[in-house]
Amino acid sequence: MARWPRDPAETLSSLLAAVPPQGEIVLESTPRGAGGCFYDQWQHAGEKGYVRHFFPWWWEPAYRREGVSVPPLTEEEQDLVSKHQLDPAQIAFRRVIWAEFRGRFAQEFVEDAESCFLTFGECIFDAEVIEQRLAGCVEPVETRHNGQLLIWLPPARGKDWIIGVDPAGGGSLGDYACAQVIDRESGMQCAELLGHLTPRELARRVADLGSEYGNALIAVERNNHGHAVLAHLSDGAGYQNLYEENGQQGWLTNNPSRTRMVETLGITLRQHPELFFSRRFLQECRSFVRRADTTSGAASGAHDDCVMAMAIAHEVLRIVGSRSRIGNCRR
Repeated sequence: MARWPRDPAETLSSLLAAVPPQGEIVLESTPRGAGGCFYDQWQHAGEKGYVRHFFPWWWEPAYRREGVSVPPLTEEEQDLVSKHQLDPAQIAFRRVIWAEFRGRFAQEFVEDAESCFLTFGECIFDAEVIEQRLAGCVEPVETRHNGQLLIWLPPARGKDWIIGVDPAGGGSLGDYACAQVIDRESGMQCAELLGHLTPRELARRVADLGSEYGNALIAVERNNHGHAVLAHLSDGAGYQNLYEENGQQGWLTNNPSRTRMVETLGITLRQHPELFFSRRFLQECRSFVRRADTTSGAASGAHDDCVMAMAIAHEVLRIVGSRSRIGNCRR
């Protein structure tokens, strides 16, 4: 199920509608990262009436290597032997498979129901760093608009900020629109806006955020719906401090810039995870993957709006630096 193409949630809804009231439903899969339709079904199984069954690799009797000498056990192997009574032939098999699969071992040869989801073979970002940061996340100091806007660091005198904006069409079933507010000196996340917002609604909310955060520099992705958001910001809301490239308002995401901004974000996340507070953002990082065509983005059934808005904010910070600027910023 984790590898169903296109929209797995929509496919599942159609299938479930055909099951009679007394019917039986079995959802089976190997894991594929901490995100997507199967992960959500597993995490909320009890709420939906499912019983979870976990099958570790050593339940398969063929997974052994007989007659192989096993050197001294590692601490991890000793723990497995103690907890699950694995024998030397199973440990020998595990070593061979681990050497072949490396980063994908925990996903393809599962050993517990937590770590198997945390390792995604094609994940762009450092999964271990993400999990450590998730464990240390703090709650926002303020929540607005029914949870759409989360604030960790309110505006303070003498500070400057950048707001990265990833627009969307506004439909309730499509992508989310997201805005990330970061401190212009440190890059620390201050606030996050996420919701199904039309270009007009998004522009109004972002203009309010920009004004609240000291006339922040706002960088709106101008692809697709971004043109409408920029028009509402400059003409409707009268907001002036908008990022520009080559005399054109907004941030242009294309193949080269997307690669560069994702790399910038990945380095920042790995070196300074303490800059990020949002569970929504970090959970999207879990399922942000490298695809077969070498592009990157959300895994099937997942979203990447928080990631892209944050990537825009940090790439703009890299370009313009931390020095305070008045008026439009031009590249």
